[in-house]
Amino acid sequence: MKSSTLRFLNLFEPLAFCAYVAWYIWQLQTTYFLAWLVFPVWLLASFAVHRDTPKTMGWRADNLLSAAKRFGVFFAPCIAGLCIVGILLGALHSPVHHLFVPKHLFGYMAFCLLQQVGLNSYLTNRLLGATESPARASLLSGTIFAALHWPNPVLVPLTFIGGVAMAWLFARDRNIILLAIGQGILGTLVWWAFPVAWHHAMRVGPGFYTFHLR
Repeated sequence: MKSSTLRFLNLFEPLAFCAYVAWYIWQLQTTYFLAWLVFPVWLLASFAVHRDTPKTMGWRADNLLSAAKRFGVFFAPCIAGLCIVGILLGALHSPVHHLFVPKHLFGYMAFCLLQQVGLNSYLTNRLLGATESPARASLLSGTIFAALHWPNPVLVPLTFIGGVAMAWLFARDRNIILLAIGQGILGTLVWWAFPVAWHHAMRVGPGFYTFHLR
């Protein structure tokens, strides 16, 4: 009974958190700005209650080499594929200098790191405890990750594929530092490869509908 209760809580807790994230994206961020404070408080409380360690959350450097080899099998083809897509869609004629401005680049990398904390250090870890199956946990994590990028027609399918893959990689080699770097590279390439008219400056939620090309 104790085991089944713990598994239920490991499933219910992250689903409730993701429901709050969706609520924030679609309403709270414009109606109650301080609502974002729930995120760090919730995550820190959860990490403390579950007695997570830097190692279990992926904050580690001892597995950099093995993780880099495994992660490269996924990220290298994705990088090559996005470059090809960009060429075919005429992205070579699009300005890209703004993507590499240090303030923007490192700011985006930091955002990717925060996403990895939420996606893997928290969500995938809890779902692994609930399902006891890396495959099921990865599929659920990727599905939720993609749903939170609705209604962006570019990001929803790509974040599903990327979310499932990154959750699976995290379950095998817990290292969110490398995953954040990989996500940052892929996200930058997505912005470049696809027309802004398609991804609306990577916006999700109501911001996708209010975006206007200049």
